[in-house]
Amino acid sequence: MANNKSNNVTAAMYDTLVRPVITEKSMNASEAGKVVFMVPLSATKDEVKAAVEAIFNVQVKKVNTIKQFGKVKSFRGHLGKRNDVKKAIVTLADGQNIDVTTGI
Repeated sequence: MANNKSNNVTAAMYDTLVRPVITEKSMNASEAGKVVFMVPLSATKDEVKAAVEAIFNVQVKKVNTIKQFGKVKSFRGHLGKRNDVKKAIVTLADGQNIDVTTGI
């Protein structure tokens, strides 16, 4: 189902979706019509929704975000900190799907 927003793809929308998350848990979620993306820490739910709808030409029902704070780990005897990451779980409308394994 194409909408009028699909013609307005900008470079900022490609920056909003850093990469898809391909794990066993996210693949199980894809069976329920959900797709998981890594997004910048500054990305909002509205920006993620607009980017997914424009780039993949699908209809988004809702977006949930998770901010995962980096752990403090020891690297070669020195303490370091992993980067913080933000994930967006995008729920697609019924009958919509995205194949994240093929790329953009």
